Amino acid sequence: MPISLTTPLSREQARTLKAGDSCLLSGVIYTARDAAHKRLCDLAAQGKELPLDLKDAVIYFVGPTPARPGEAIGSAGPTTSYRMDAYSPTLIALGQTGMIGKGKRGLEVIDAMKTHGAVYFGAIGGCGALLSQCIKKAEIIAYEDLGAEAIRRLEVENFPVVVVIDSQGNNLYETGRAGYLESQG
Repeated sequence: MPISLTTPLSREQARTLKAGDSCLLSGVIYTARDAAHKRLCDLAAQGKELPLDLKDAVIYFVGPTPARPGEAIGSAGPTTSYRMDAYSPTLIALGQTGMIGKGKRGLEVIDAMKTHGAVYFGAIGGCGALLSQCIKKAEIIAYEDLGAEAIRRLEVENFPVVVVIDSQGNNLYETGRAGYLESQG
């Protein structure tokens, strides 16, 4: 049975989630990929205000396609997360509690998640058109010059994700594989 979560996602809520938990996210999430992440980290390093409040925020690593008439957004499938690894520890330290993407994460990201209480959710790659149906509203809030990679504020309803890495560092990519291999005896 999926866990229903409504954002913002507090650190306390993030700490209750375990690797392998299926979740349905509702509320506000933000989009950002590597170019936007770099700009956010550059602003933070300069002590400047960020264009979004990272406290208890969930960021979806996606560069959506343009919306067709009558739709909030185009296809919105996850991008490979390791491209954000250089920036994620900084954003987690600034308050971010959730990330949505696909693929493995580096040790520095996992250490930041453990230190600050954050989780990494996986969304299914190749299902961007289906995932976009869970996005009810999308608006660009920063870096419009980045096109598809601009930061967007999304309102989502029952957006399906799985906790891949929890705040304790448990990693579904490792435990799931080990469990499968063990079952094959």
